[in-house]
Amino acid sequence: MVSPEKQLLELKRNAVSFVSESELLERLKEGKPLRVKLGVDPSRPDLHLGHAVVLRKLRQFQDYGHQVVLIIGDFTARIGDPSGRSKTRPMLSREEARENAITYSRQAFKILDKEKTEIRFNSEWHDRLNFEDVIRLAAKYTVARMLERHDFNKRYNNNEPISVAEFLYPLAQAYDSVVVKADVEIGGDDQYFNFIVARKIQEEYGLRAQIVLTFPLIEGTDGNLKMSKSYDNYIGFEDPPVDMYGKIMSIPDKLIVKYMKLLTDIPEAEIAEYEKQMENRAVNPRDIKMKLAYDITHQFHGREKADEAQDYFVKVFRKKDIPEEMPEIVLNCDNIDIVELLTKFAGISSRSEARRLIQQGGVKINNSVIDDMHAKLRLSDGDVLRIGKRRFFRIKNKS
Repeated sequence: MVSPEKQLLELKRNAVSFVSESELLERLKEGKPLRVKLGVDPSRPDLHLGHAVVLRKLRQFQDYGHQVVLIIGDFTARIGDPSGRSKTRPMLSREEARENAITYSRQAFKILDKEKTEIRFNSEWHDRLNFEDVIRLAAKYTVARMLERHDFNKRYNNNEPISVAEFLYPLAQAYDSVVVKADVEIGGDDQYFNFIVARKIQEEYGLRAQIVLTFPLIEGTDGNLKMSKSYDNYIGFEDPPVDMYGKIMSIPDKLIVKYMKLLTDIPEAEIAEYEKQMENRAVNPRDIKMKLAYDITHQFHGREKADEAQDYFVKVFRKKDIPEEMPEIVLNCDNIDIVELLTKFAGISSRSEARRLIQQGGVKINNSVIDDMHAKLRLSDGDVLRIGKRRFFRIKNKS
């Protein structure tokens, strides 16, 4: 058995919000399996690595002997979660929500232990509530408290519409915690307000308030927006191995450490060493990113497929759309400033034009976008500098 103190140390790792450590430690010391809730709205049927951050934490709870309760929000998806949105979300039909939910739950077991997971659909209890029940639930929370929520407050101050249905969403989600008697609820940090509402509502029903743990949202392959199918910057659980590996190799270098911390079991000390090496330009970030891509592909597809994906990337993917013949850039240095590389060796007319190209994502080394105009690159023989769609240069480094 892992001690309560050791569990606490591992379970809180990478958390953004934690309410509260003392409460969780107290319940862990009681020696009973905790009921750990994750509520998911199946607005879209496919899971991506953004979902994996929380699912991996749930699996950690399971490995410590706790019970995961995965609530598929086939009812609440029909309302539409307003979290982080500047306008009302569209409501799903019952059929759309149920169809997406089936796919969602199947994919979740790529990470979760099915034997230690209780799956519930919240239509099971919400469909039975009558209008009087809803009014009594709504009476347990105030409009003033609702308007403390950032997105509601912003829309209210901008005279943008907020429907009463959106006020009901946090209450419906909170009622889920009442029904399943959640000890802990975890999710993305955008759900913090909803989880705090649930604490209050549980107390109104005579239950102990759930512990709240939230975790970072990860940016997608573009490096700026949170990972989402809506933004077409996602890496899906069911992406073919070669596609998964290749997409991970396309993320900006600035995300390597974040992905390693949140999506792998690589020891923190090892990650810290990689981070130090990249900061000191002692290693090409591409080599560290290949370790990351292999690790994640291995998790979802197994060692054999990960090996094949890596071989494919090395042999083919890096050369995709690259002409056989191209001008050479001959260097004799350990590292070089990206702007200097473009202006001194690649024919870019000015430093301002070089910076513009970088800001627009038009500069790549092999398949990696260079988005830092102050980057100093450690380039190796055979690396390819790509500017826009049609200009290519092969690096020859004599250092």
